[in-house]
Amino acid sequence: MRPLHIALAALVAAVWGVNFVVIELGLAHFPPLLFSALRFLVAALPAVFLVGRPTVAWNGVSPARAKSRAWGYVVGVGLALGVAKFGLLFIGMDRGTPAGLSSLVLQVQAVFTALFAALALSERPGRARVLGMGIALAGIGVAAVDEGASGPVLAFVLVIAAAACWGVSNVITHKAAPPRDSLNFMVWVSTVPIVPLLGLSLLFEGWDRDTEALAALDWTGAGTVVYVAWISTVFGFAAWGFLLRHHPASSVAPFTLLVPVFGMSSAALLLGEQVSPLRWCAAALLVGGVALTSLARPRPAVAPPLPGAEQAERMPA
Repeated sequence: MRPLHIALAALVAAVWGVNFVVIELGLAHFPPLLFSALRFLVAALPAVFLVGRPTVAWNGVSPARAKSRAWGYVVGVGLALGVAKFGLLFIGMDRGTPAGLSSLVLQVQAVFTALFAALALSERPGRARVLGMGIALAGIGVAAVDEGASGPVLAFVLVIAAAACWGVSNVITHKAAPPRDSLNFMVWVSTVPIVPLLGLSLLFEGWDRDTEALAALDWTGAGTVVYVAWISTVFGFAAWGFLLRHHPASSVAPFTLLVPVFGMSSAALLLGEQVSPLRWCAAALLVGGVALTSLARPRPAVAPPLPGAEQAERMPA
């Protein structure tokens, strides 16, 4: 990678790491589900009118069927990522999981992605990937012990559940083979969670609480919405998609390991979060385990012999 592209990848990781601090600041102004809905509303509008219709790789099917599949993938990722993952993450942080710890624990999504890919895509994890998953889960265990001694365990579990939902959305995105334009795809994905999140907010957080938060909107609250929507979502995914179009995923993906580094350090600097020795140990295990899980190649599933052809291994879809 060229130095400029390396700097861009590091910048995106920094933007996504600091995003957890901004989320915590935003949760002081909005109920969590309303805040998440506003994030996607601002990310989708007006961009959805500028990016064209959603597209995914045709992957050997007709253009008409590809268009139909594109809408299915948009809805699937929108529900898994937008409603479930971010809804649970924002609630977990609102209930007490610190920003730095959330940025770290959420990276266990790589383990869930590998597990769900093994079940749904027949990607058999090799020894290195299994070892990485074990190390990452050990890190989660250490983080759970640390959080159990200092914070609400239920909030911690909600962030882990958010990571699992992220794993589901990763598998759906992989099935999209992958989206041809990640910014186009993410903008359309952002349209899906708006109505469900607003409905859930009205149901569980209440009309009075939502209207009070909107009536009390100030520059700080508006700034948090703009950051999580335009900076973290629109700019972050546009830049990440640009990097993936110019470099192999194996060269770009490792930069995501910097996200918890920026998340924990910015939370310590800006929010005064204390990082205990036990949490540093959890961070080392999680980052190391996620690195092994993410970078180790899955073993291809063995396909049955094809009629009239010699038996051969088939790479997973």
